[in-house]
Amino acid sequence: MGAVLSGFLVIWLIIGVGWIIGRFGVLGSDARVVLSRVAFFVASPCLLFVTISDSSMSQVLGPQFLIAAIGALTTLGVYILLGRLVLLKGRSGSDLMIGGMSGSLVNAANLGFPIAAYVLGDIALAAPIIMFQLAVYTPIYVTALDLLGRDQGGTSRVRPHPRTSTLRSLAQSAVNPMILGALLGLIFSWQDWHFPGPVQESIEIVAGASIPLMLLAFGLALVGSHPLDKRADRRRDVLLATALKLILHPLLAWLLAEVLFGLDGPEVLAAVVLAALPSAQNVLVAAVRYQAGEVIARDTVLLTTIAAIPVVVLVAVLLG
Repeated sequence: MGAVLSGFLVIWLIIGVGWIIGRFGVLGSDARVVLSRVAFFVASPCLLFVTISDSSMSQVLGPQFLIAAIGALTTLGVYILLGRLVLLKGRSGSDLMIGGMSGSLVNAANLGFPIAAYVLGDIALAAPIIMFQLAVYTPIYVTALDLLGRDQGGTSRVRPHPRTSTLRSLAQSAVNPMILGALLGLIFSWQDWHFPGPVQESIEIVAGASIPLMLLAFGLALVGSHPLDKRADRRRDVLLATALKLILHPLLAWLLAEVLFGLDGPEVLAAVVLAALPSAQNVLVAAVRYQAGEVIARDTVLLTTIAAIPVVVLVAVLLG
């Protein structure tokens, strides 16, 4: 329990520094974008490479990968089903897709690495869920939003043929720097390769900047947020996505890890904690790109980021 609270304290202190920097404009208006891009394109791929290359392939592509996949896609389906039939009648397909993504796509990059490092004690535990989201989930939701935008006569300027859209999504994922870092790490792990000492040390130093950069950037993103604005008329969407993200998704992970795969205590804890992570900021990026569900994505990211703390602490108390 003390280790969990200590881990969260470290994380939120750094996020707090980011918020202060953003509140007083110390680094200028583009600081969040710059820090996020450095983390995404440089430091995080290095961290993924270092982490995965030092891990076995079965650890990255084993049961935790399948738990992440089944749990996320099931939660997405439940949101769309409940939204369409019961709670959110009249919403567009794109809004339902964004809401479902908000309830199932975890912030594995910004918070997954720090949580794995400071709460679970092993950065490698975040690799399977990141691999699933980048290699599998991203092409699925990008293609779905492309198709929904066309069917609904949306405002997206780019409306390629479905086959072109799918191929483009796969190509974009293939050259994603996070995917490249992960795949390179898998190859080095499989072949037991190593870079020469100075090169390896340089990569490890850059990798060490990933977690601080991501946490600072997230703190910057919290400046000026106003969740659950009544005028936006999306409170039910946000609350449903938040409930599924913090209750259903972790519960599914526990059932899959404990019952279906029969994992031991630490592995069950890791699966449930990672499933309980807040919604990913990638959802908001997609919402802006497809001009759908922006309020849902923004508010769910903020609410789940705040509420995930007691949820993960509770999970650690019950399973740790």
